[in-house]
Amino acid sequence: MTADQILLCNLQLRCHIGVPDAERSTEQLLHADVVIHSRVSFEAMQDDLACTIDYAAVATRLEQIAAARPRRLIETLAADLAACVLTEFSAAAVEITLRKRILPQTDHVAVRLFRHAGTNT
Repeated sequence: MTADQILLCNLQLRCHIGVPDAERSTEQLLHADVVIHSRVSFEAMQDDLACTIDYAAVATRLEQIAAARPRRLIETLAADLAACVLTEFSAAAVEITLRKRILPQTDHVAVRLFRHAGTNT
């Protein structure tokens, strides 16, 4: 793993999520920050798209995963998103922060996870 990272900041994800059935029944907008750790240094890519991770493809795929099925926990969605980045895009590691606006007395609640390729924790 290199120190080089690709960042998707404030990615909007539409999904059905929440513990109560009523909350899950309505589509919600969550926001994600995704930090993708590259296996290859940016210099070694030599300006070749085939050597990098296509961030547009990552964003589209994460949007699809979020919308694919209802979930109760944002923790579950964060783990599903991380697994996708590692397996489908061959990232060395990924960090995901997922934000949800749900509590009236807060701007948002959030979860954050960090995963390395080849591990589930």
